[in-house]
Amino acid sequence: MDLAEASDRLLVAAERLYYSRGIAAVGIDDVRSAAGVSMRRLYQLYPSKEHLVAAYLDARDVRWRGRVEAHVDAAGDDPGDRLLAVFDWLGLWFAEDDFRGCAFINAFGEIGGESPLVLAAVRRHKDLFRDYLLDLARAFPTDAPQPLAAAVTLLAEGAMTAAAIGTDPDAAAHAKAAARTLMDAARR
Repeated sequence: MDLAEASDRLLVAAERLYYSRGIAAVGIDDVRSAAGVSMRRLYQLYPSKEHLVAAYLDARDVRWRGRVEAHVDAAGDDPGDRLLAVFDWLGLWFAEDDFRGCAFINAFGEIGGESPLVLAAVRRHKDLFRDYLLDLARAFPTDAPQPLAAAVTLLAEGAMTAAAIGTDPDAAAHAKAAARTLMDAARR
């Protein structure tokens, strides 16, 4: 098995195990075994669990943001519809059988403060998501896209947390309604 295939297998196994069971609960040997990769090869690719977790988060980021962007693109060209489509996608994600909250918030809560690599991966994801929402807000007819994007980001992040802990089964719909109110107020 070449390095690329081994890496892919490790990242798939890491995501499945870390996301479903938690980072602290899953040993590196569990990931290695699930991936069918030797310990030697694992450490060639990822010299520590911290490196593997950061790589899993980076791979998840690319896939997660790609799913959001595809859903938003399918919403059409209207800037308001595109911004609100983010919340429609969140609602679909929250309803998935394997939804366990935001992997990045979960990772930060478990080890982010103790792991510079994991903290960097979490911040990178959150920065990229915020920047994406800012790009959507810049297309919206407003004189204040940055405050709008900041508020929409907080609504999306709050919806993720509320959905994960089960305090609001309609978190995405409620956040979408709040975003619509903000957009109406921000429209020029």
